[in-house]
Amino acid sequence: MRHRVKGRKLNRNGSHRKAMFSNMAASMIKTLDQDDASENRAQVAGRIVTTVPKAKELRPRVEKLITLAKKAAVIQADAEQYASSAARGSDEWKQWRSSDQWQQWSQAIAPAIALRRRAFSVLRDDEAVTILFDELAERFADRTGGYTRVIRLAKPRLGDAGQRALIEFVGENDRVRRSKAKASLAVRGETDSEAEASEDTSDASEVLSDESTGGTVVEAATENAEASEADTGSEEKSDS
Repeated sequence: MRHRVKGRKLNRNGSHRKAMFSNMAASMIKTLDQDDASENRAQVAGRIVTTVPKAKELRPRVEKLITLAKKAAVIQADAEQYASSAARGSDEWKQWRSSDQWQQWSQAIAPAIALRRRAFSVLRDDEAVTILFDELAERFADRTGGYTRVIRLAKPRLGDAGQRALIEFVGENDRVRRSKAKASLAVRGETDSEAEASEDTSDASEVLSDESTGGTVVEAATENAEASEADTGSEEKSDS
């Protein structure tokens, strides 16, 4: 039994799984910056379609990479106070390079470089690492977690009927959900308005029925009175 063994094997050995998830993560990140004229261009930026088990295994790997990029962005921002704006190779830059300020900058920026190298060891792609640290770190700077989502697709994969799913970065194509309280209030308001309308309709129908009934009773009363008068007149004639 595989007690305390985390993750899915996916019918692959360790090296195969590592290479597969590295390629999938790099492909997902690189869709954010792709050429419009490319033949292999993704339909939606930041989204790939795969199977459900692969998407679930890929999600924590990508989110951990984004966390590394966010940490590196904070460290790099703190190290900017020791940096120099001089052009590389200029006299001013050479003077800064030989000063104590460069030593301080080097020590401050070292953790960010280490995090960048850790991300590259996973992705093995310079372009994906650049997008990760330059774009995604800034995009999710104010978000504490949950950078991706997995959505199951209804149509299975052709060939083996595997359950497909898409994995994408959040923040794009997000759907706004209505809270249950607002929805219940809206439904309650609709039912109340429908009830009031039905009450008004019933009241109007009662008024109409009362009017129609009253008219019928009056006509019947007049007819009975006329008939009784005719009977009394005929009786008087017969007596005379």
